[in-house]
Amino acid sequence: MTAATPCWSCGGTTDGLFCAQCNALQPPKPGNLFARFGVPAAFDVDGAELERRYFELQRKLHPDKFASRGAKEREYSLQHTANLNEAHKVLRSPLLRAEHLLRVKGHAMPDGEHTVADPEILMHALEMREALAEASTRAEIEAVAAGARTEAAGIVQELSAAFAANDLAVAERLALRLRYLEKFSGEARERRVRASA
Repeated sequence: MTAATPCWSCGGTTDGLFCAQCNALQPPKPGNLFARFGVPAAFDVDGAELERRYFELQRKLHPDKFASRGAKEREYSLQHTANLNEAHKVLRSPLLRAEHLLRVKGHAMPDGEHTVADPEILMHALEMREALAEASTRAEIEAVAAGARTEAAGIVQELSAAFAANDLAVAERLALRLRYLEKFSGEARERRVRASA
């Protein structure tokens, strides 16, 4: 639960999205994305609950609901909506959710611009790229891509176990592997499109 703060409009005490006294929409507060949805900061999220909360918050915060209110509330509505959409995107993606959860737990991963120093991850990525380069038909490309998808699904399960055990070093390594697999899957999709053109 967030600390109570004075309402910007009437000075009343509020600890939520709206002031209990004047019902003014409050400004967005910094915090982790799980808190925006009111769900526990954990890797395993209930997808149906996440969607339910997302649409519930969208209904409350949509800019159309604030069209007749003052400029400040209209601006806050836009900020809340943008934040909500970003949080939804992150929490729906196993990779983005894992990266965010690591940051929440004070264990930030290197960003995508840094080279990964793990030789095992790098060697596996090289082998996958070679297999993709050698695939000449659409069926061969799809077989390589399907292997990557299967491996990614297994890593998501391993991430769940690592976070449940609070083994952040293992979770980081798994998230890096998943990052490479997702990048590889994008490359495979491009190859499939070119192969069918």
